[in-house]
Amino acid sequence: MRFWNSYQGSSFFEMLKTDSPELLPQLVSRQPGDLAGLASQVPHGTTVVAFKFDGGVVVAGDRLATAGMQVASRDVQKVFRTDNHSMMAISGAAGPSIEMARILSVELEHYEKIEGEALELEGKANKLSQMIRQNLPAAMQGLAVIPLFAGFDLRRKAGRLWKFDVTGGRYEETEFDATGSGGLFARESLKQGWHAGLSRDESISTAVVALTAAADEDRATGGVDLQRGIFPIVMCATESGIDQVSEADVEAAYRAVLARRSGSEGGNAS
Repeated sequence: MRFWNSYQGSSFFEMLKTDSPELLPQLVSRQPGDLAGLASQVPHGTTVVAFKFDGGVVVAGDRLATAGMQVASRDVQKVFRTDNHSMMAISGAAGPSIEMARILSVELEHYEKIEGEALELEGKANKLSQMIRQNLPAAMQGLAVIPLFAGFDLRRKAGRLWKFDVTGGRYEETEFDATGSGGLFARESLKQGWHAGLSRDESISTAVVALTAAADEDRATGGVDLQRGIFPIVMCATESGIDQVSEADVEAAYRAVLARRSGSEGGNAS
């Protein structure tokens, strides 16, 4: 039986790098050129958004994954709870992105068990930055991981959010951000609809409007699928923890958006 005992620190990710690097969420072990032409065949996540509201921060993502010009999946999870007060939303190559979110969750749990307390929120963002940097060789061949990270900072008593680039660079945003193929359109929507002090209900509506705007302009963004009952995932982080918004609340917000667009708040949306 093999024991992981060559690394004695509190980082699960560093332990994997030392003892089992093949388990890391990246493809650097492949030979150069192995990934040539693969990027267009790999499912990619598209549009995710994050923004602050009164009491915390909201993260939301559509459910569509594409492979080139084709639909790879209509029901992909792109928003993940990484611990009691933080969330990660993924865009880019779906497989490595989902693995990275899962390993970050284990990393934060491992740190808390070893150290006896949770890592500071900014430290969690740093951990994710290191993982993205580890994926750089794969990103250079088209399998990039471009997440958003957000959570409630217990020390500052406020919601915070970060965006990243493919090299692992992290940048804190003071209000909102969006990434993915429809990120430009989602950001434009947020510029018009976001304001400081949004309530939770207003935040759900704002997230749905932004993703709907992205879906209207970007064919790789899924939006709401009423026929199949597929709705964006919306999560909120507050001082009390992570709360996933129910599909019923997301549907209600979307139908309200349709009613406003039709100019009939009482009309039936289908």
